[in-house]
Amino acid sequence: MLKAKILICDDEEGIRRYLQKMFQAKEFEVETFADGTSLLARIEAGTDGDADILLQDVRMPDMDGIEVLKRVKKLRPSLPVVVMTAFGTIDSAVDAIKLGAYDYVTKPFPREKILGVIDNALELDLLMKENKALKEELARPDTPDNIIFTSAKFREVYELTLQVAGSDANILILGESGTGKELIAGAVHYNSPRRGRRFLSINCAALSDTLLESQLFGHVRGAFTGAITTQKGLLEEADGGTLFLDEIGDVSAAVQAKLLRVIQERDFIPVGATKAKNVDIRFVAATNKDLAKEVREGRFREDLYYRLNVITINLPPLRERTEDIIPLAEHFLQKYSRRVRKELKGISPEAAQVLQAYHWPGNVRELENVVERAAILARGEFVTPDVLPMYRQAAGAPAPIAPPKEDRLISLEVIEKEHIERVLHQTGWHKSRSAEILGISRKTLDRKIVEYALTLPGGVPADDE
Repeated sequence: MLKAKILICDDEEGIRRYLQKMFQAKEFEVETFADGTSLLARIEAGTDGDADILLQDVRMPDMDGIEVLKRVKKLRPSLPVVVMTAFGTIDSAVDAIKLGAYDYVTKPFPREKILGVIDNALELDLLMKENKALKEELARPDTPDNIIFTSAKFREVYELTLQVAGSDANILILGESGTGKELIAGAVHYNSPRRGRRFLSINCAALSDTLLESQLFGHVRGAFTGAITTQKGLLEEADGGTLFLDEIGDVSAAVQAKLLRVIQERDFIPVGATKAKNVDIRFVAATNKDLAKEVREGRFREDLYYRLNVITINLPPLRERTEDIIPLAEHFLQKYSRRVRKELKGISPEAAQVLQAYHWPGNVRELENVVERAAILARGEFVTPDVLPMYRQAAGAPAPIAPPKEDRLISLEVIEKEHIERVLHQTGWHKSRSAEILGISRKTLDRKIVEYALTLPGGVPADDE
């Protein structure tokens, strides 16, 4: 049972005492009233302690219970009210329901009956509060309020994002891990006509095919071992809104085919079901892979590629928008200084120089992690170089990878290999930490290590967490 504060209003002392003892045994906070006047006085004064539910008798000595209910609902419209009534006054209870009472119980009532009614009322109230909060969040036009930039290069990206947001076209966001692809996807949604509906996202690389399919399409009871209930998938939950498919380049051929059907036919079949469900969804996909190359080499469906790639948004890596490093770092510093309860005034000039000189293979995600660490370790009012990991890097650690020179024309695969290798070295081959910086799943990182034949340097322990 949910733990909450309950108000009990009944003129019979025995009933009040019985109910108070019962609910306190269930760890409720309980306050009792012998008449409607004292109850209303408490609620009008706003000193009811933000009660979660009211259990009220229909018949009161000083005031009709229906009148009490009317006034309670005027003062606290969202307060769930359960009325108690004697068998001969059922009509009054029905009137109470019409006026907004959640339910009624007749005296004498079994202990299990009243506990069940109160429990259900509280669960419904919690659901309504969560739904209201979600609607308010979705209604805010400035939900993606942490897109920080000053560079002309990223301004072009942001202006394109706002330009295409008003259309209903599917969008493909390309960029290295950690460049903010989900943030841009959110900006597309919250500046679109769909802003009042849900924005949902899923990391396609983090799940097995079976689990990914279940998460996307949902399943019916008995569809597979362990499917003890019917579960809606993200496609159904995102109906009318936007679904962000992160790491779309890691989706298997089988799931690619099913996604293509959804985009083309605007319907899908849950796992284990036989009847299709219609949906209206805008798809925003993202990847750090060269999808055009994946198509040429037969690893990604050409028809799905063109369905997703109606509009392409290319995100520049942080090393190509160095003007944004310090504004972003200061934004993150404000965020994390509040969390760690420190009054940090900013980043010292020396620390700013270190941050700007760094190559940022993990892009904005890595910068945020570095600043969070610095906020925790900072001893004064400013972040200084000694709390930055790149400043304290061991002498034997690999040097930063320099940006490719104009005469050093190399493939994206080589760049990716070098980035992964450098992050692994920097974290002491802490694979979970490296995967977080790179913005990929641990499973994907393990696959990349094998694919690029990356070897563990002697004397450095591997981390399997």
